[in-house]
Amino acid sequence: MMSVSEIAMSLEIGLIYGIIAIGIYLTFRVIDFPDLTCDGSFALGGAVTSVLIVYGYPPFFTLVIAMFAGGIAGSVSGVLYSYCRVTDLLAGILVSFMLYSVNIHVMGGTPNISLLDFKTIFTDTDSVQALLLLATVICIGVTYILYTDFGLALRSMGQNRLLAHHSGISVKKMIILGLALSNGLIALGGALFAQHQCFADVGGGVGTVIVGLASVMIGERLFVYRGVFVGVVSCIAGSILYRIVISLCLHSDVLGLQTQDLNLVTGIMVVAIMYMPRRVRAGS
Repeated sequence: MMSVSEIAMSLEIGLIYGIIAIGIYLTFRVIDFPDLTCDGSFALGGAVTSVLIVYGYPPFFTLVIAMFAGGIAGSVSGVLYSYCRVTDLLAGILVSFMLYSVNIHVMGGTPNISLLDFKTIFTDTDSVQALLLLATVICIGVTYILYTDFGLALRSMGQNRLLAHHSGISVKKMIILGLALSNGLIALGGALFAQHQCFADVGGGVGTVIVGLASVMIGERLFVYRGVFVGVVSCIAGSILYRIVISLCLHSDVLGLQTQDLNLVTGIMVVAIMYMPRRVRAGS
């Protein structure tokens, strides 16, 4: 049985990864681009915020810089795809691969940084309230962006790139900007996670895309209505539910799962979510 503190921890981590899930939602669902830069962007956000905090910068300011750094990483993936004729999957893999070295350089040659002796945004505030407020602001902000001319261009490009091109939309530019926005949010999530856990690790982003996709898929099953705001909020809801399910599985005496089984449980969950709709359609 989970304690109150464990439920609160699941909620906090769920809110952080919900922000990451929104970033993944933008690429995989809105602009229809299978971006794999996520793992590197997550670690980059953690590296940037940790180094800046160690150097004495305000914790909130470091979140903004981390988000900007993630946006640059996403832009590089977009440039590789749009102008260097690298395939979408390979572009993300290459940038994430290169970010491993970049992150180590950012962290001063060390694979991890501890923030236990430094002040973070969670030091003097209630973590749940702070994350709820931040997640709400991001949901409203992303929804607003998707209703602007820029957002409508992103959405139309995701639906039909050829038609968007004939309508005068610069598809290449939209892909770059869309990836920048997405990876900026993912890096922000990585920075929040580093401040929440009081450490940053160069390998901390491994599996980010799978966890984010699981959250997006779970959220899509929770809400039948597919409006823009609902789609964004469903990422947060799916992430929280995912974390609670994972915690319940790890605390179950019947299943007997341990921490090292986390990736296995996540993989099975994603496969099950993808299989169920097909099974329902086949039965009908």
